[in-house]
Amino acid sequence: MSNSLTWRARRLYYLMQRVTGSMVRRGLRGTVTRIAQEFRHHAKSSPTWAMESLDDATAPPALPTSDAPQVSVIIPVHGKLDYTLACLRSIAHHGAKAPFEVIVVDDASQDATHSVLSGVAGLRLLRNPRNLGFIGSCNAGAAAARGSYLLFLNNDTQVTPGWLDYLLDCFKDEPDCGIAGSRLIYPDGRLQEAGGIIFSNADGWNYGRFESPDDARFRYRRDVDYVSGAALMIESSLFNRLQGFDTRYTPAYYEDTDLAFSVRSVGRRVIYQPESVVIHFEGISSGTDLHAGVKQYQVVNKAKFAEKWAHVLVRQPSAGSLIEQAIHGERPHILIVDALTPDASRDSGSLRMINIMRLLRELGWRVTFMADNRMASDKEIAQLGRIGVETLCKPWSPSLASWLAREKHTLQAVLLSRHYVAAPNFDLVRRAAPSAKIIFDTVDLHFVRELREAQHTGNHTMMRQAQSSRRREMSLIRACDVTLVVSPIEQELLSKEAPDANVALVSNVHEVFGRRADFAPRKGIVFVGGFGHPPNVDAVDWLTQGIFPPLYAARPEIALHLIGDIPEPARTRLSGPGIHIHGRVDDLAPWMDECRIALAPLRYGAGVKGKVNMAMSYGLPVVATTIASEGMQLRDGESVLIADDAAGFVAAILRLYDDEALWIRLSDGGLDNIRRYFSFDAAREALRKALPETGPL
Repeated sequence: MSNSLTWRARRLYYLMQRVTGSMVRRGLRGTVTRIAQEFRHHAKSSPTWAMESLDDATAPPALPTSDAPQVSVIIPVHGKLDYTLACLRSIAHHGAKAPFEVIVVDDASQDATHSVLSGVAGLRLLRNPRNLGFIGSCNAGAAAARGSYLLFLNNDTQVTPGWLDYLLDCFKDEPDCGIAGSRLIYPDGRLQEAGGIIFSNADGWNYGRFESPDDARFRYRRDVDYVSGAALMIESSLFNRLQGFDTRYTPAYYEDTDLAFSVRSVGRRVIYQPESVVIHFEGISSGTDLHAGVKQYQVVNKAKFAEKWAHVLVRQPSAGSLIEQAIHGERPHILIVDALTPDASRDSGSLRMINIMRLLRELGWRVTFMADNRMASDKEIAQLGRIGVETLCKPWSPSLASWLAREKHTLQAVLLSRHYVAAPNFDLVRRAAPSAKIIFDTVDLHFVRELREAQHTGNHTMMRQAQSSRRREMSLIRACDVTLVVSPIEQELLSKEAPDANVALVSNVHEVFGRRADFAPRKGIVFVGGFGHPPNVDAVDWLTQGIFPPLYAARPEIALHLIGDIPEPARTRLSGPGIHIHGRVDDLAPWMDECRIALAPLRYGAGVKGKVNMAMSYGLPVVATTIASEGMQLRDGESVLIADDAAGFVAAILRLYDDEALWIRLSDGGLDNIRRYFSFDAAREALRKALPETGPL
């Protein structure tokens, strides 16, 4: 790319200046590894991070800004017009969903910055009468800003899709968020910063520098000591309350770190947001020489910062601390191992696991997840990262044994989900991390489900498999410190089978969306469930062959919608008049809001049925079998309609489809059931009771 040789030469010079500091923190071996990273071949571009050319001297004709901005983007500039133009073109290219304005503060540039930028429509251009430095320019831009949020952005940056909106999400999603900062990437595609660490001697460290930005270690939201002012968002009111960037650090350096410490001093959090990706040509604005120009203030201002925050720095990790330990602090740590990385659009078990992890993080835990096969897609890593969960996966993470050897002293608990995952890993975890509590999450008791399937189908092989599963599950339940079940029926069963075991009820967890559409405009019926779960296969076969044909004959205007992973051969077999097969969908809300009835015609299974919970969380009434409604404290005719044969199922659907009063009664009853037994509030309290000895829950 343009100017790449100049940029790399500056960065290499900067690297050599930092070698001494690196020796202190990393030791000789770590420092040699770090220098080797600099010379390792890297791809020069990525489709995700397509950059604006620095050779292009054209300004964007207009920026997609708003006269009523929610966010004010403030870009201080002093010369370097080519970088400023590239930055503005990237903003024009990617825009944002949230309304925003762009304020460029020209800090008495000596080049053509003012004359060129004056012609950009949608840009607010301020000009300092004299050079105020980075801090003075940022404060001047903030004083003129109209947005509820300020986003400080260096002019030697280029933004990528979602750059602004993802930062804004932190303030919506994270309680007490005070500052949100981006994942910074070098122009050659390497990671520049995934949040910052401050040591007790006031030295700073950019976590992840020169690593792969795709590494899952750097792709989850996390509280950090500071984020770089190159891409930093803060509420305008909070910034003004703290009187902006502290001018004692004029012209620049340590002002962003100081602001982060000030934000935390008033009870707010500083959060690294990896989904917001910003490319940063580090060193362009202020140079790289620690003994000349603006860069020399990095040393001077470190001393000022150390004096101002001495009372806080004593609680920071020492300069010799291991980086991986320094970034996480003293929070209790839990490792969760499940068969697959959860995907909320795939199955109800995934949704439950994701929501449990959300609650654990809310309760102060550091949560790390590993799938038994150590596989995770970009979507799954991002989904867990959005709730602050680190994903261990190929090709970045080591084996479970290697990871436990490194992290055993940080672990308070290990949760093993499903007996076929827990059984082969139990001995390893107990041996490698003997002080960690082992929690067995049954998800449902597999032997109960397999026993019912064997009885339903008359399959003797399945009966033997159920007996084998029972022995394995009961052995685990007796060996583990805590066992989680989802149903009070299963809890009661285990109280008889294993009376000495510590068994806790932590059921499904659902957000209560509420009834968002009335009875009249709704039409059609819906079944949710993928073919990866055998009871769903049987249910869909029965639904399409035994229940829907007589229903369609009586009321051909009632369409049946099937949602979930259904393989192509099965789609051909299931297709018929009035049947619409949609496959897996990312968002169930349209069907929950627009259909009139949800169906759960399960003839065997165990645990609590997520499809029933999900429908009721939207106020969508359910017709279900006895098996599908068990363990949920539901009452026939009040919160659900129950039928166990095809004729009864058809009659229940037809009755509910036309009776608005009954429909509303079931809708209200279902919503009340979710609030009482399956909401986040209910699950939070269940987790507190289930894990009393694994940390400060």
